[in-house]
Amino acid sequence: MAFFTVLSASSAQADEQGSLRIMAAGSLRPAMTDLLAAFTTISSRTSTSAYGASGLLRKQIEAGQPVDLFASADMNQPRMLAEKRHGVGTVLFARNKLCLLVRERVGASQDSLLERLLDPTVRLATSTPGSDPSGDYTWAMFARAEAAHPGAQAVLQAKAMQLVGGPDSKPLVPGRNAAAGVFLADRADAMPVYCSGAPALVREVPGLVALSLPPTLAVTSAAGLIVLTDDPDAARFALFILSEAGQDILARHGFEPVAKSPG
Repeated sequence: MAFFTVLSASSAQADEQGSLRIMAAGSLRPAMTDLLAAFTTISSRTSTSAYGASGLLRKQIEAGQPVDLFASADMNQPRMLAEKRHGVGTVLFARNKLCLLVRERVGASQDSLLERLLDPTVRLATSTPGSDPSGDYTWAMFARAEAAHPGAQAVLQAKAMQLVGGPDSKPLVPGRNAAAGVFLADRADAMPVYCSGAPALVREVPGLVALSLPPTLAVTSAAGLIVLTDDPDAARFALFILSEAGQDILARHGFEPVAKSPG
């Protein structure tokens, strides 16, 4: 697998004496925090981490931001970095799904979800396509809606308010989760989010429910990582994420592991 060539292929210099530098999608923050804590128990290496929209983080890295390992909510951002680093591979390490956060008063169910989203009185928020994979996955959901209801794609794209995940997005409620802020600031009635983070948002914001998308609209996401320096601890951490212990941590945070132990 190309990933294992990274130690010899990368020309970037490791920050051997400093902290392991991690950049990861905001949706990965709770899981990554636990992964780094667990890794620290088997390694003497400390770490620093930064979180945000994967597309924006990728642009920071391209602009010269030093980082040892980048974990994205999709595979596209790591692949774009890999294209500029001969011999460096990307690795799929978890899957996720889209759910819909919606106010209880909207009266939506899984069966009526699309009908309620098309209602002009229901305010729809999204993340920002191109900057945040959550927005890209949401646009993929809109495309699937077109097959179920001709004309739905254009309606949903037109009414969608891209309130988070963009280069100019500002926190709607400082100090709170970006998606939670959308509802706490009363800017929307519904918003597609990753299913892994939906339970915490329902607890954080009164009056919300999380709905699984019906099969006709369902979208599965694929989270990928790339090691960007020859720091051996970066490769070791990547292997830890793929290990049974690392995959168990991801599963506890609502992700679908890609490596499962038998039984």
